[in-house]
Amino acid sequence: MEDEQVQQKDTQPETDEIKDTVLLYFYRIRFREKGQEFTASSALDDLKKGEVVMVRGEFGIEPACIICTAPACRDSEGERKASYELSRRAAHEECNRYANIPIEEEAAFNTCKGLILRHTLQMRLVRVERFFNGSKMVFYFTADKRVDFRALVKDLVQEFRTRVEMRQVGVRHETKMIGGLGTCGRELCCSGHMKKFDSVSIKMAKEQDLPLNPSKISGVCNRLLCCLTYEFETYKRERKGMPRPGKKIRIDGQSYRVRRQNPLQRTLQVVNDVGEVGVLDEDQWRNAEIVKSEKKKEKRKKG
Repeated sequence: MEDEQVQQKDTQPETDEIKDTVLLYFYRIRFREKGQEFTASSALDDLKKGEVVMVRGEFGIEPACIICTAPACRDSEGERKASYELSRRAAHEECNRYANIPIEEEAAFNTCKGLILRHTLQMRLVRVERFFNGSKMVFYFTADKRVDFRALVKDLVQEFRTRVEMRQVGVRHETKMIGGLGTCGRELCCSGHMKKFDSVSIKMAKEQDLPLNPSKISGVCNRLLCCLTYEFETYKRERKGMPRPGKKIRIDGQSYRVRRQNPLQRTLQVVNDVGEVGVLDEDQWRNAEIVKSEKKKEKRKKG
C-alpha cells in the first residue's frame, strides 16, 4: 500500500503539467464585415474561413468571423500572444442573429439621421453599433460644437426600446470608422491595424527631412500622417553625434560647412570654401574637428 501511495505522489505532478500545457492555434478574426482584423487564440484546430465563433470580448461573449489562420505576435519574452480568446463555435441561432446585426444597424442609422433632421441638430452621424445581446446601442457622431441631444436620445429609446449612448468622436476616429486608402495606395493605418492614436507633431516631419507641405504630410482626415511616428525614433537615434546643418568642420586643414545630414546612409553633404559640394562618409566626419564660430568665442570671452 505504501509503495502504491508513493507511486501516486510521483505521477501526480506529471499529470498536472499535461493539463496545464494546452496546445493553442491562432486565427485572424473580424467582428464586422469591414472592421479591423485581430489575432485570436483557440484550442480548436479545424476552424475554417467564414465560420462564426464566439469570442470573449470587453462586453462579454461576442460573435466574430474567421478570416484565416495566422501566426501570433510575440512579446518581449518570445511568447506567442493574441488580442482575443475564442470560446467556441457559434450555434445556428447565434449565426442568424449575427447576420442580422448589420441590417439592424443600417436601419438604426437611417432612423437616427431622420431624427437629427427633425430636431435640426448640428451633428453628423458616423456609425451605429448594436451589442450582440441587444442591451445597448452606440451612436457615433461628429460636431463642431457641443450638441444638446437629450430629446434625440428620448426618441431613440422609444424607437428601439434599449439603452442608447451618443458618443462624439474626432475626425481621426471618424476616418478610422469609415476607412479608405492612403496616399501610399494601401489601406489606412488607423482602420487597418492601429489600436490607438499616438501624438504626431511637425517636428517628426522635420526630423525625417520631409517637405513641410500640408498636402504631402497630411492624411485623409486632414491631420498629420500617423506613419510619421514609425521611423521618427530611428532618425532621431541615427542623427545623434552627427554635425548639424550649418556647422563648420575641418578635415586635414580643409574647412567644410555642413549642408545636409543623411542619417540612414550615415553621410554628410558638405560644401567647401570654394563652393564645391561633396559627401563625407562616417569615418571622415567622425574624425573631423568642429570649428567654433567667432561670435561664440567673443561671448565666452565677455562672459
